[in-house]
Amino acid sequence: MVPIRESPGHVSFSIKVQPRARKNAITGSVGDSLKISLTAPPVDGKANQAVIEFFADILKVPRASITIARGETGRVKLIRIAGVDRARVEECLAKNFKF
Repeated sequence: MVPIRESPGHVSFSIKVQPRARKNAITGSVGDSLKISLTAPPVDGKANQAVIEFFADILKVPRASITIARGETGRVKLIRIAGVDRARVEECLAKNFKF
C-alpha cells in the first residue's frame, strides 16, 4: 500500500499516471506512488481531468473534493482529497486493486 497522509480535513497520496492506456485502472505501485493507467491523452489538461474523475468515481466523492496539489504538468502527482479519512481511502483503493 502506498503511504496515505492524513491532515485535518483531507488526505493526500502520490500517483504516477500512464496516459493513453487501454482502460482507466489502478495498475500497481511505483515506489511510494500508486500507478494509474488512463485512456486520456496528456494534452490540454485532459489527463488531469481524467485523474480527478477516476478518483471521484472510486471514492464516491464530488469532483470538487479532489485537487492535484503538485505535479499538474508531470506524470507524478500529489492528489489531495477533502472530506474523507484515511481508512475510507484505503478501503476504496483496496476494492479496486489488490495490493
